[in-house]
Amino acid sequence: MRITLQRVKYARVSVEGSVVGSIPQGLLVFVGFGREDDSSVLDVAIRKILELRVFHDQAGKLNLSLLDIGGSILAISQFTLYANCSRGRRPDFTQAAPPSLARELYESFVAKLRGTGVPVQTGIFAADMQVELLNDGPVTINLEISPQATPAP
Repeated sequence: MRITLQRVKYARVSVEGSVVGSIPQGLLVFVGFGREDDSSVLDVAIRKILELRVFHDQAGKLNLSLLDIGGSILAISQFTLYANCSRGRRPDFTQAAPPSLARELYESFVAKLRGTGVPVQTGIFAADMQVELLNDGPVTINLEISPQATPAP
């Protein structure tokens, strides 16, 4: 599972000219799933997203999490996070999960995020989306979570 998260002042996503998701301050979370991913990566990813200290405290230090500031999440499915550009000029997406698996994992990811009580908005899976944001900082962080790295039950 690959995640690119951006700390934002606001973010919104549109499909065919209509806004389908919008948040105030929080995190824009682009999420992609690989062929080897399964549901075991979801809880680890969600905990990391919610608890990552990427917001300023009163001293200006990155000491606060999304939970601490009461922020929101805009979650966007993005298979292109699995682009392999090491050969040629055309990205290779063979390591991305097939659409059926990616949809299942994405929908579970969003449901689990919503289950935390954090306000969550989304785009539309597999749609041609336009994402608009004001990156705050800028702060942009890449995360990679593999099924092998998840704790045993």
